[in-house]
Amino acid sequence: MTTKELGIRAAEETIRTLREALVAAGVSLPSLGLDSASCARDVPAPLIDLGRCDVETARRLAEAVRVGGPGGEPPAQ
Repeated sequence: MTTKELGIRAAEETIRTLREALVAAGVSLPSLGLDSASCARDVPAPLIDLGRCDVETARRLAEAVRVGGPGGEPPAQ
């Protein structure tokens, strides 16, 4: 397997892991995926495209990040 293929596989695995974590936090980003243009180079630098979402999804994502997921505690201030 080439270095390019390994980089792309690692990015795809990261997308899968992120999708699972988001679902566990009650968030779905339907456009989450691998940015194909970033993989087209001779030496790929895969980027993960978080895509677009509506305001409610963005609110849920912000809340999940703020508290660390379901049942999490807000960060100390």
